[in-house]
Amino acid sequence: METWQIALYLVPTLALIYLYVRRMHKVESRHRTTLSESVEAGLGEPVSLHPVVDPVRCMGSGGCVAACPEKALGIIDGKAQLIDASACIGHGACAAACPFDAIRLVFGSDARGVDIPQVSPAFETNVPGIFIAGELGGMGLIHKATEQGRQAIETISRRSGDGRTRGAELDLVIVGAGPAGLSASLAAKQKGLKYVTIEQESALGGSILHYPRQKLAMTRPMHLPIVGKVVWREISKESLLEFWSDVVRRTGLNIHFGERMEALKPETAGFSVITPRGSYRAASVLLSIGRRGTPRKLGVPGEAQDKVVYRLMDPRQYRGQRVLVVGGGDSAIEAALAVCAEEGTEVVLSYRGKAFSRVKPKNRKRFEEALAAARLRTLMESTLTSIERERVQIAYRGTTVKLPNDAVIVCAGGELPTPMLKDIGVMVETHHGTAAVAR
Repeated sequence: METWQIALYLVPTLALIYLYVRRMHKVESRHRTTLSESVEAGLGEPVSLHPVVDPVRCMGSGGCVAACPEKALGIIDGKAQLIDASACIGHGACAAACPFDAIRLVFGSDARGVDIPQVSPAFETNVPGIFIAGELGGMGLIHKATEQGRQAIETISRRSGDGRTRGAELDLVIVGAGPAGLSASLAAKQKGLKYVTIEQESALGGSILHYPRQKLAMTRPMHLPIVGKVVWREISKESLLEFWSDVVRRTGLNIHFGERMEALKPETAGFSVITPRGSYRAASVLLSIGRRGTPRKLGVPGEAQDKVVYRLMDPRQYRGQRVLVVGGGDSAIEAALAVCAEEGTEVVLSYRGKAFSRVKPKNRKRFEEALAAARLRTLMESTLTSIERERVQIAYRGTTVKLPNDAVIVCAGGELPTPMLKDIGVMVETHHGTAAVAR
């Protein structure tokens, strides 16, 4: 072959290699920047189920990066790595996409442990009659949570049939109406159990209820009792919630919305589940609540008013209103930004700290831009002391600030029921990088 013929093939090949290497260099540089910003913001440690990459097995194909809708993974030094831990929701699409089996899903890390209740393969805790399914047990994947809820009911149904539940008013109380709770409710109805499902929110959906608008909920084919097989790969938050709401309407599930479990107490025949509306005596209890837990309250006068909420549902409802947002994390900043974008709103954010910590860089930048544009204002080192009908009072650097107010959004995190579980004897283990066990 002549030299010019070799060059004819070699030059385009080298050009393609050069362009590929240049592109990968830019991508890796971007991933390094994301990782650096995440660590600097104090968001370098994952909060729950997340991927860990085996660098020996990983060949840097990028399949996991492409599969992650949260953009939590990146390629650095030719290996996949978790670059945005706070964005990871542990749905496992990365592990499924890896052609080299280099990814495993784990709970917690060396630096940050995650509390997971101990459950049997039947999803029963060490306390007979107390079951846990879904996110509280460490499994936030929709299809897995629905299967766990169904399987837990299989065990409870068998016990109901053999007479071990005599003496209680109900066979079962289901706490939480997320994916696991909904599936369990359907299974309980299908099995003819005497049950009630309570949900502290005004609507079903669990953690998915608080996803941003149009967020994709990654799922896989699943089998819902009564409904049958449901096949999805990707579905928006709104479409999924609409489907579930239609299921509840069509099946007539016994779900009490806006009713929160305040206590769980052992009885001679089962347990008492205590709520603000009364108590339910049941032979078994299935806890299918999310890891967000019960919203943490401030304990200030006037907090029980209807104008006080603990999660932002729809910013549009605050148009033309004077809104106070309390908190200093991502949820507080995102709520303040969403509300101040609505026409006619006046937004003040109150935070007890001197500076924001554990805030995503993009949120911090957007917040600073909103402050510069005078779309909202902040009161740092401040504490809300009183909520009145038409105003709020805030302790601010030695003085009391009184602000006209129509609504208060409290973003102070949630309280997991870990103390309650331990009080009734449920074993809770702290996991530091423990592999998730498929059930």
